[in-house]
Amino acid sequence: MENLDLIVLRSLLQWRTRGHKALLATVVHTWGSSPRPVGSIMALCENGAVVGSVSGGCIEDDLIYRYSRANQSAASAPAAGSGITHEIPSGSPERVTYGVSADEAHRFGLPCGGTLELLLEFNPNAQLIAELVKSLGAGHMVERLTEIATGRVRLLACERPSGLQDDGQWLKNCFGPEYRMLLIGTGQLTEYLATMALFSGFAVTVCDPREEYRSSWGVANVTLDSGMPDDVVRAFAVDKRSCVITLTHDPKLDDLALIEALETEAFYVGAIGSRRNHEARKARLIEHFGQTEASLARLSGPIGLYIASKTPPEIAVSIMAEVLAIKNGVALTPTMRVGPAKEALQPRSAEADAPVCITATRVS
Repeated sequence: MENLDLIVLRSLLQWRTRGHKALLATVVHTWGSSPRPVGSIMALCENGAVVGSVSGGCIEDDLIYRYSRANQSAASAPAAGSGITHEIPSGSPERVTYGVSADEAHRFGLPCGGTLELLLEFNPNAQLIAELVKSLGAGHMVERLTEIATGRVRLLACERPSGLQDDGQWLKNCFGPEYRMLLIGTGQLTEYLATMALFSGFAVTVCDPREEYRSSWGVANVTLDSGMPDDVVRAFAVDKRSCVITLTHDPKLDDLALIEALETEAFYVGAIGSRRNHEARKARLIEHFGQTEASLARLSGPIGLYIASKTPPEIAVSIMAEVLAIKNGVALTPTMRVGPAKEALQPRSAEADAPVCITATRVS
């Protein structure tokens, strides 16, 4: 699944280029609990089709009722003076608020005390939507400015994401390209993690030069690359909306890819392995590849949040949770991570980490 904003904007573009009336709804303010955060968008076509979400569904139903011709008939036409048009109008944007009263909050399925305000833009300009979609598809971040009094829209390039701003005159909403995940190594864990990343809105690429591993890959909508991992990392053009995770347990494949990834702006770089393997990896990178403790500070390992996971799907949930937490700016305490949590639960000793030697004794 691609970035949700892109899905909404592409659907809106398709409707407008086909000549349909449509509206773009943006969550501009929330008070109390809210089903969707500020900046969330949805698009509504005159035929009743909806893409995206601004609530749990009840507000979408109300907007369909008010602003579409879906299932309209003479028998169900609104009474004169009711204020309900059953048609998407033209003109300047409109503000609507839901959940002002307890009864209204309950009717629209808002949490207790929740109120949200939407800005509705009617029949957005198809050419400007096309320019926005093209820029996002090319990996650029774009600030979309809507003049509230007129509906006039400007598109500006921006370097860093920012929250929605509404000063009463202009609405500024920053749209970024989709997040990307590069996974090194195929296998069962990679399949689970790739699947979770896809439905979390990431574009996923999996790299593995080993044909015997690639041949059994079974997840659709993933780019499969057979190049050497370090070359693939360089070609991937890793940016601030990218993460790189190595999953092969093979230093020949993982190490150089990690070195390349750590020199980029990736928001997350991680490697699978136990606490002991992680320490050995760091020592190897320092001794043989000129790395330092400082250059390896961003390397996450053992990766994942601690949920006592044992199976591949549980481990994938743990890893995906950590990636999303970092992406969303959550400050993780040490004991939330796998390594420190295990240290706290069962302090590691030299004996515990020492290899176990098993000998056979003949019983006479």
